[in-house]
Amino acid sequence: MFEKQWICLDNAIEHLYGTSFDITGGGNLQPRRKRAETTTETKEAGADNRYIVDDGKSQKLTRDDIEALKEKGIKGQEIVQQLVENSTTFRDKTEFAQEKYIKKKKKKYEAVVTVLKPCARTLAMMYHGREPGKICQLRYDTLAQMLTLGNIHAGSKVIVMETCAGLVLGAVMERMGGYGAVIQMYPGGGPVRAATDCFGFPESFSDTLHEFPLCKVESLLSGRFSSAVPSQEPKVEETSNRGDQQQTAEKEFSSETVPDSNKPEAQEAMELSMGKLENKANNDQRDAKEKKDNEERRRKQEEKRKRERQAATLLREKNADGLIIASRFHPAPLLLSLLEFIAPSRPFVTYCQYKEPLLECYTKLREAGGVINLRLSETWLRNYQILPDRSHPKLLMSGGGGYLLSGITVSREYDPGSLVAQKTEEPAPKKIKFEECHC
Repeated sequence: MFEKQWICLDNAIEHLYGTSFDITGGGNLQPRRKRAETTTETKEAGADNRYIVDDGKSQKLTRDDIEALKEKGIKGQEIVQQLVENSTTFRDKTEFAQEKYIKKKKKKYEAVVTVLKPCARTLAMMYHGREPGKICQLRYDTLAQMLTLGNIHAGSKVIVMETCAGLVLGAVMERMGGYGAVIQMYPGGGPVRAATDCFGFPESFSDTLHEFPLCKVESLLSGRFSSAVPSQEPKVEETSNRGDQQQTAEKEFSSETVPDSNKPEAQEAMELSMGKLENKANNDQRDAKEKKDNEERRRKQEEKRKRERQAATLLREKNADGLIIASRFHPAPLLLSLLEFIAPSRPFVTYCQYKEPLLECYTKLREAGGVINLRLSETWLRNYQILPDRSHPKLLMSGGGGYLLSGITVSREYDPGSLVAQKTEEPAPKKIKFEECHC
């Protein structure tokens, strides 16, 4: 579903990224052939637009006429041509106004789709334009600054804590190119990677991605971390016992059922045996399904524990090369706890939509120490139209791109003896002998 229209993407398979397609009947895509742009007659152009009145009566074609042209299968380019021909004020407009009019009508009536390669910039612009709440109002230029300030590069070990639908995680993995290690800290029951899946990374990238729950960070720092979870065996036993009791009750009920005197005894016995067989088959099928579900649940839990142990091993080394935080939670407790896993002389970046939480982070970091070069900044973006004789900033722009708090970690451990000036024995000054000169 795109721009209120259903599109079938089967014909786009095996084409190069950047290929443009025309939307035909039924939402099918047809590769657009390269053809010369049709030039609309612009021989007659007015000196200015002062006498043009937008009263809605300049276009002879009505909405019903345009819909009828669409139903006949006329392409958008021909519809634009007819709109130009049936406009009474088109030739009175200036040359610039005519080009603007044609461009506006082409955008409305020419159904052209271009398939782009997914990347951090494209996905960030898409989310910010359509669903900014899912990515905490993160703008694509702010995301680029985060990757730069965090010194994200191939071969590094980066900790990412984000609740932006996996957009920041995908951008970090794209910058690293499948080399190094990325540890995703996630709240709740599991990580959210909707935007990360849209990047289309190869399977080798998943080997560099690790995950660790935020609820176990405190136990990992205190040395009490354990990836074991309560066993589900008693619940399975209870379920099977409940199934056995139900099966026994059904058998007793069927044995105590009073036979109908109107039916022959052989028919009653046959129906009774068939009912028993059916109940037994249903119970066996239910037990087999429960057993399969329990095995699948145990397998997933074992995989989850294995991933947690691998991530915990990487975090215990406390030599991560960077930290990036972009979440809807208050950044102060996250930043203060996750900084323990960062090696000295490594950068960290924290994004927040509002300034006040980062000011609190700034104050607490200054009090706690262990960081230098703290900087709180706001990103600002303005788009410009660059055309011949028409270069100017665009009227509409984003009101704000959020705030970034960045800095560099330093070691808190030092040798007191190295800071005390060691007294060294200075050599005794040589005594100069003055001898009498007999010259």
